[in-house]
Amino acid sequence: MATELKGIDLFSTRAELVIVQDELPWTDLLAGTAPDVIIDQRYAQLVAYFRSKGLVLVYVFDLDNGLARGSEAPQLAALGRSIVEPAVQEAYRNWVSAVVRRLAPDYVGLAAETNLIRVSGTPSHYAAVVHCANDAARDLSAAGVTTPLFVSVQVETAWGLFTKSPFLGIDTDLADFPFVQMLGYSSYPYFFYADPDDIPADYYTRVLSTRPLPVMVVEGGWSSASVGGIVSSPEKQARYIARHAELLDSVHAVGVIQLLFADIDLSSVPPANAAPIAPFASIGVTDSDFNAKPALAAWDALFARRLSRTVFRREPRVVSFR
Repeated sequence: MATELKGIDLFSTRAELVIVQDELPWTDLLAGTAPDVIIDQRYAQLVAYFRSKGLVLVYVFDLDNGLARGSEAPQLAALGRSIVEPAVQEAYRNWVSAVVRRLAPDYVGLAAETNLIRVSGTPSHYAAVVHCANDAARDLSAAGVTTPLFVSVQVETAWGLFTKSPFLGIDTDLADFPFVQMLGYSSYPYFFYADPDDIPADYYTRVLSTRPLPVMVVEGGWSSASVGGIVSSPEKQARYIARHAELLDSVHAVGVIQLLFADIDLSSVPPANAAPIAPFASIGVTDSDFNAKPALAAWDALFARRLSRTVFRREPRVVSFR
């Protein structure tokens, strides 16, 4: 916890928002633990600390496996349960209502990377995500909640890069989640582009072209390290942040969330988890000991513009700042 608090202290001087994107606590919820009890035990103190730093809170409810979209959330899979079950969907709705009531996030994401879920999973799994998010949106509206609601879409998926297909767009997502007041973008272009300058100028605008909505990049970045078939460097990562500013300006983005502030020390991660997160482990603008990489100066230059809110992501399920 001490290193995590140090990380929050360091990034809070160069960010205006913070995001919590987390798998739901399915094990406890389905065992009958009241949502308010879980919030008090795991989230209330942390969120209070964020608020004490003047950070605006974005909260995203992750309905499935964040490292294998279209698959059940790890805790659900371990329990042999599924998001298609009415009882599981009810637990999600109750959790959303409790989190919004107790923690009062400033932005609420009711599902993440919906288009990637759709192309990766079964129709019934995706239909359950659609059902859950829309029911939760109706619950919040009935409770008088006016907080902006969104889902996130995966930009590389919208361009057809993951599926090796022509441009797919997000028309289906806009139709399936009509409650959205803002779009979240998820973007990891280094999986497909060798250099930041190779990213098309309309990379963000084309995805948004069918419906004008506010946009916030809620996760993403560029690795500073080469891993697998990805070839990168700290210099490329710094140039990406500058290039990204141009893409953000093209859609008048209201915010941008860097996946990590500090790199993940993979030696501290259980081996079973290290392999799937390795491609994302070097997205931080500092190394795992908080030593600045070239990207930090590029980030600070972007933050100094004050033209959009900038924020680092905290993902308590997997990542702790080192």
